[in-house]
Amino acid sequence: MKVLNLRCVSHHQFEGWFASEGDFIKQDQGGLLHCPVCGAAEVHKMPSAPRLNLRAVRDAEGAPQPGSASVVPTNTENPGEEERRRQGQVLKAMRELIAQTEDVGDRFAEQARAMHHGERKHRNIRGQATPEVALELIEEGIDVVPLPLIPAAKEVLQ
Repeated sequence: MKVLNLRCVSHHQFEGWFASEGDFIKQDQGGLLHCPVCGAAEVHKMPSAPRLNLRAVRDAEGAPQPGSASVVPTNTENPGEEERRRQGQVLKAMRELIAQTEDVGDRFAEQARAMHHGERKHRNIRGQATPEVALELIEEGIDVVPLPLIPAAKEVLQ
C-alpha cells in the first residue's frame, strides 16, 4: 500500500492510498483523481519522507552502539496539519448543512420568496441562484447566505 501526500491546484492537501506507484500514475493519467474538497481534477503528488522502522542496535547493557540509527521524537507539527484540520471542519459543517436542509435546486428564489410572503410553510432550503438573483432576494429582505457547495460535502470520504 502506498500512501501519498497530494495537493490540488487550489492548494488543498489530502492523502491518497494506492496499491502501487503505478496505480497512482494510471489513476492520475486516467483523470480519476479529484480533490475531495473542491473537486479539482488537477492533482499533484507532494514530496514526503518515507516512514522507516529503525531499531537502534544496542549493546549488552542496553546502550545504543555508535553509528546506529535512532529515532528522535520532535514536537514540531506538520505545517499542513492546521490546513487539513480547517478543511475537515469546513467539510463537517457543509455536511451538517446538507443534512438539515432541503435541496430545491433552481427553484430556490421562487421557494424563498413564497416562504417570505407566507405563501408556503417555512423550512430550511438550499439551491442555486445567480448572484444577481441572490442580491434581489437580499434587497427584498429575504435572508440568503451564498455558499459554495463543495463536492466532498455530498458524500462520505473513506
